[in-house]
Amino acid sequence: VQLQASGGGLVQAGGSLRLSCAASGVSFDVYAIGWFRQAPGKKLEEVSCIRSTDGSTYYFEPVEGRFTMSIDKAKNTVYLLMNSLKPEDTAVYYCAVGGASYCTGDYRGQETQVTVSS
Repeated sequence: VQLQASGGGLVQAGGSLRLSCAASGVSFDVYAIGWFRQAPGKKLEEVSCIRSTDGSTYYFEPVEGRFTMSIDKAKNTVYLLMNSLKPEDTAVYYCAVGGASYCTGDYRGQETQVTVSS
């Protein structure tokens, strides 16, 4: 399993970024895929997850309505569109697969840094 995240960067509060996670060696029809983040000194947070059981998505409450996760199965790539970014969204983000009806994040990919300035 290989997961390569990209798309992070520095953005002002209120701005947008789109993260991408290119996957190989894994099927999103079998495993749930999620985005996770961790800020310095803070606990790991599960940002969003697409279930493999029915393709539905759930979000961490603080990002609901601002972030949208999607899958392009033809490219085996998942995306996280982040709008209305806030300084508290600053963290390293990574995608991870595992589980089915919820994300277990067993196999994680490379991180990408997201920094939101106020």
